[in-house]
Amino acid sequence: MSNDGSESQRAQRLQVGDLRIGQRFRTGSHTVTGAQIRAFAAQFDPQPFHLDETVAAASLFGGLVASGWHTAAITMRLLVDSGPVMAGGTVGLGADISWLHPVRPGDVLHVEGELLDAVPSRSRPERMRVTMRSETRNQHDTAVQVSIARMLVPRR
Repeated sequence: MSNDGSESQRAQRLQVGDLRIGQRFRTGSHTVTGAQIRAFAAQFDPQPFHLDETVAAASLFGGLVASGWHTAAITMRLLVDSGPVMAGGTVGLGADISWLHPVRPGDVLHVEGELLDAVPSRSRPERMRVTMRSETRNQHDTAVQVSIARMLVPRR
């Protein structure tokens, strides 16, 4: 994974008081390889269009493609490596994920995101529930995955 994120941003641990609705971010990038696609698929999603280029060429994808779960894992890695650094880590409460376009060998992915909402916890006033929209985009600026994630973030 390459990191295009600012080191000063990385050093700062963000809490809800540091965030504002509508705030946007962009991560560094990652180039997807055929070897990565096959390795992930062999372990977690062993469907033929993720494993075998000949079979994949005859599939509805017309070539080797990454598993959506592989795309989600790359997205998470990009967010952790160069996205906003939440104090206490990124504690997920759930997400809605849509895979819009296939990810192929040679694609260069990055994540662009926006803070949609921040709601104080009713039971734990030191915490807030944050909702963030993230788009994983390729080198053509095409969104390949969109997710709406709900996270738990410490409050000041």
